[in-house]
Amino acid sequence: MARPAARVLLPLLLTLLCGCSAHSGDAPPRRNLVHVAAAVTGPATPAVLTTGAIANKDEARLSFKVPGVIRAIYVEQGATVHAGQKLAQIDLGEIDAQVAQVRALAEKAERDQARGERLYADEVISLEQLQDLRTQNATAKAQLQAIEFNRGYAIITAPGDGVVLRKLVQERELVQAGAPVLVIGTRGRGFVARAALADRELVQLKLGDPAELRLDAYPGKVLSGELTEIAGAADERTGLFPIEVRVEDPPAGLASGMVTKLRLSAAAGRASTLTYVPLAAIIEGSGDAASVFVLDHDRARRRDVKVAFIDPAGVALAGGVRPGERVVTDGALYLEDNDPVEIATDSARVPADSHVAAR
Repeated sequence: MARPAARVLLPLLLTLLCGCSAHSGDAPPRRNLVHVAAAVTGPATPAVLTTGAIANKDEARLSFKVPGVIRAIYVEQGATVHAGQKLAQIDLGEIDAQVAQVRALAEKAERDQARGERLYADEVISLEQLQDLRTQNATAKAQLQAIEFNRGYAIITAPGDGVVLRKLVQERELVQAGAPVLVIGTRGRGFVARAALADRELVQLKLGDPAELRLDAYPGKVLSGELTEIAGAADERTGLFPIEVRVEDPPAGLASGMVTKLRLSAAAGRASTLTYVPLAAIIEGSGDAASVFVLDHDRARRRDVKVAFIDPAGVALAGGVRPGERVVTDGALYLEDNDPVEIATDSARVPADSHVAAR
């Protein structure tokens, strides 16, 4: 009786196995979870990148016109000052004594000339003697004017509203005429970023080229600027050419001495354009040849591209992708040509070798 039962059960088992096999073959393919980004248009030459320092456009190194011992410095480094405010002065004892001496000599010369005028009228002295007295009086007056002028520069006042950047001496120190005492940054003309470039970078730029500034003090914020000065000669010590970039709309708290990263867009590069894609989209690069995956509905199509250069803004392509096409970024390394894909939301992180079932 066992053999007829076996003959009945065997076809049934085969049928069930075939049915299961057919059902499993109908399962939807797994889709790769990826992020995508649109290709964009950018300049045809790489930006000039360098590091600079923020500074006040106008920085005044203030000093005394006469030597002397510093009597007082009325401000500290970092203090805010206003136009005409007294900042420092030397001991006036010596300069005041000089003023008094020269004034006395000037008054004597004035009296001598007046006496000479009377004597000449009485024909007691000659015209030549009178002219000598007139010359002595004029000389004495000029000397008095000069010493009084110098006394005016024995006191340092603020040339405008600003901030004390550096205090270079202390009270009771002896300073020579013209030696810097204070460095004041005035605010009337705003802030600039100063940097230096090599000649191969400088020749790409011209006045008015736009710039971007990024400071660690303002993370995530990009400041705008404009190239306003290019040196006509290189610094003898470094061989680099100083440049200056005006900072547009400086944020509150910006201070002289802050370090900034500069990105200058050369005019030559803006004249023509290339297509830019994120660096994460590039796979299997070799020299200027590479590949990317371009989104085609729900499929990732592999496409060969030619790399022109790599810039912080992305990878510039000389061909292979058109602006506006979407390329795969995160997840591109785990794809094959024509793989089905699903775009992850912004909040979803694409794990390595991640797949989702098709719906």
